[in-house]
Amino acid sequence: MSGRSSFAAHTYRVDAVVLRTHKLGEADRIITLLSSERGQIRAVAKGVRRTSSKFGGRLEPFMVSDLQLVSGRTLDIISQAVTKSPYGQSIAAHYDRYTVATAMAETAEKLTDADAESAGAQYRLLVGALGALARGEHAAELILDSYLLRALATAGWAASFDACARCGTEGPHSAFSAALGGAVCHDCRPPGSPSPAVQTMSLLAALLSGNWSVADNSEPAHRREAAGLVASFVQWHLERNVRSLRLVERN
Repeated sequence: MSGRSSFAAHTYRVDAVVLRTHKLGEADRIITLLSSERGQIRAVAKGVRRTSSKFGGRLEPFMVSDLQLVSGRTLDIISQAVTKSPYGQSIAAHYDRYTVATAMAETAEKLTDADAESAGAQYRLLVGALGALARGEHAAELILDSYLLRALATAGWAASFDACARCGTEGPHSAFSAALGGAVCHDCRPPGSPSPAVQTMSLLAALLSGNWSVADNSEPAHRREAAGLVASFVQWHLERNVRSLRLVERN
């Protein structure tokens, strides 16, 4: 009885999305998860690379599952997995969706690596974005940029695309500074700041607020310009590159 009680005390269940995986030994994998209750988790899935594995494809990237885990000293162990949302299958079938999902997962991993407080909100945001991506609700690159802006806002770095990010003067303004937090007025503009088109700033504001009628009707040139500004904003606040962004195709 004591052995069973000890096992039960170290067992827990979570809803989690798979961020990434890598091989361990001949048949196992280390799975990096983002859970709704416990934040980021690194766990071992034993035997998952064997064709006879009980897990099947339930622990592939971007899958959302109900998991049972056993706490370990360094890595937890996944003992059960029940699929809740098989987003990974639809995403993996389209290269543009796959690269976008990879960039979102890498960003989520970086944001929740040290910030446990916002992990629950980051989990819900990521799962929502993956769902929209799997269903093809909007252009993949727009879903990505909207997710990136919202994820940073959830982490405490909300960009401003109307009022000046430094002095608060109402816009619209014609300059952008990642370091200062978004749109900046003429007086606050640092030397060398880019001057995006008015339509690009409107697109960025729409992506942050979820105004998809504006975002879906935006022009390709403004989408490309917005993507560059989002990437610089992400790099500045994370203080490191999101390497997967280089793989994302921009139309």
